[in-house]
Amino acid sequence: MINRRHVLTPDALLMMDTIDRTGSFAAAARELGKVPSALTYSVRQLEEALDALLFDRRSRQAKLTAAGEELLHEGRLLLQQMDAVANRVQRVASGWETQLTLAIDGAIAPSAVFDLIESFYALNPPTRLKIRSEVLNGTWESLVSGQADLALGVPGDRLSTPGIHTEPLGELEFVLTVAPNHPLASQPEPLAPSILAHHRIVAVADTARGLEPVTVGILPGQDVLTVPSMASKLEALLRGLGCGFLPEPIVRPYIQSGRLAHKVVAQAARINRMHYAWRQPSTQPGHALAWWLKQLGNPATRTALLARHGDFLL
Repeated sequence: MINRRHVLTPDALLMMDTIDRTGSFAAAARELGKVPSALTYSVRQLEEALDALLFDRRSRQAKLTAAGEELLHEGRLLLQQMDAVANRVQRVASGWETQLTLAIDGAIAPSAVFDLIESFYALNPPTRLKIRSEVLNGTWESLVSGQADLALGVPGDRLSTPGIHTEPLGELEFVLTVAPNHPLASQPEPLAPSILAHHRIVAVADTARGLEPVTVGILPGQDVLTVPSMASKLEALLRGLGCGFLPEPIVRPYIQSGRLAHKVVAQAARINRMHYAWRQPSTQPGHALAWWLKQLGNPATRTALLARHGDFLL
C-alpha cells in the first residue's frame, strides 16, 4: 500500500486545487505544465493511498466526490498554513522573536495595554504575544523566573537583579473606598487603624508562587476577603462586602457617581512607585521587545498605563 505521506504532498494538494478551479484535468495540466495522463496517475495514487474516490468518474467534468471536497478544503488550509509558516520563519530570521511574553500587574490599565497590543499587531509581526495577569510579587517573579520577557507594574523595591533592567513607570495612589451603605461610610475622618481593624478588608491575592507572597494594608486580626483580580475586588467593594484600597484612577468614576465613597485614613498616603522591567538579552533585543520598549519610553504611554482605566468594570 502506498504511504499516505509520500503522496499527500503540497504539490498534490496544489494539483487538486488547480483541477477544481479550472474544471478539468486537461485545463489543469496546461496550467501546471504537465500532460493530463500525469495528473490522472497522481490522482489515482492519492485515491489508493487514502482508500477513497476523489472524483466522480461518471461525470464528464472534474467533479469532486464528498471525500474529494473534504480533501480539497483541508488541503487549501494546509497550503495556507505552509505559506504562513514560511513567512514567519523568514521574518523571525530577520530579527523578530517567535514569542514575547508580557507580565501585566493588575494595577495597570487594561485599555491602555490593549491599545499597545492593537498597534503592535498593526505591524503584522511574526511574533506571538502572550499576556500574563499578575499581582504584586507575581509580576516580578514571572520575569526573574524566565516566564516573561517584559513586566509592567513591578514594585519599586525589586530593582537590583543581574540580567534585569528596570525603568520607572510612574506613581500610583491607592485610596480607601467603601460602598455608601457600608458602616465605614458614615464614620468621621480620618479613620484610625483601630476603627479599620474591626471591618473586613478586600484584598487581591499575590500571584507569586516561589517568592514570599506579600500583603498590603491588612491590619493584625482583620477579617480578609481574598479575591483573584482588581475587577473582582472592585465588584466586592461595590456590593459592600468590605473596605479596600484601589488605584485612584480605577475608583474615580465610581466615587463621582456616588457608587463608592472615598474615606481618608489616619496614615500616610499610599503611593506606589511602579516600574517596567525586562530581561536583558546578551545581544541586541529582538524587534518585538525593542518596539515595546520604544513605546514605554514615551511619557504619554506610561501615564496612560497607570491612569486610563476607563470603564474598568463593565
